[in-house]
Amino acid sequence: MSPDQAVIDIRGVHKWYGSHHVLKQCSTHVNKGEIVVVCGPSGSGKSTLIKTVNALEPFQKGDIVVDGTSLGAKSTNLSRLRSRVGMVFQHFELFAHLDLMRNLTLAQRIVLGRDEDRARTKARELLDRVGLSAHAHKYPSQLSGGQQQRVAIARALSMDPLAMLFDEPTSALDPEMVNEVLDVMVELAREGMTMMVVTHEMGFAKRVAHRVVFMEDGEIIEDSPTDVFFQNAASAAAKRFLSKILHH
Repeated sequence: MSPDQAVIDIRGVHKWYGSHHVLKQCSTHVNKGEIVVVCGPSGSGKSTLIKTVNALEPFQKGDIVVDGTSLGAKSTNLSRLRSRVGMVFQHFELFAHLDLMRNLTLAQRIVLGRDEDRARTKARELLDRVGLSAHAHKYPSQLSGGQQQRVAIARALSMDPLAMLFDEPTSALDPEMVNEVLDVMVELAREGMTMMVVTHEMGFAKRVAHRVVFMEDGEIIEDSPTDVFFQNAASAAAKRFLSKILHH
């Protein structure tokens, strides 16, 4: 049973692509202010699971409840729910034809109904927060990958989300750019942002995660406090995964 304070509650979720069963009886939760890292080998269902949380991927069985709202209920306004759950993707997904300021103000104005002045004030605050205030009028193509990902985080935060989802946010970056993105995420964690993060960055997981969810072949194999997972993983699959990813 998930605690009453769960912001994200995943309950027995199944998903199929045709006959391919990609999520199998997945259940976990993320409490308010908690950071949960989802890891596992490629093809284990991690990204699919996190995308079901804001209905970017539909599921066929089970339910997901976000801040008391069931994604499975026909009456649920999924667009409104998505606006309350920030999502940061592997490949940034910025609007290439808009400068950074407009990337951060567009959804604020259209979805949240903020006036231009308030939206721009919020955008400036967030660009400063991620160390990019001097680049406000540049276009995404003028930035490095790490800078673009920091803009993507700022854009998600501009919607005042109740939780943030990260789908392998550093996997498309050159190694020297990874830390600048992780540093922003660590700061968010310190500020108490509720976060669900799909990543192979186990140093990040050790540093800030409260729990680690390990997946293999569409199933949640382990769901443990971080220190327990790293010091005494229960499953052979998790031990294999850790031995490969921590071999340095």
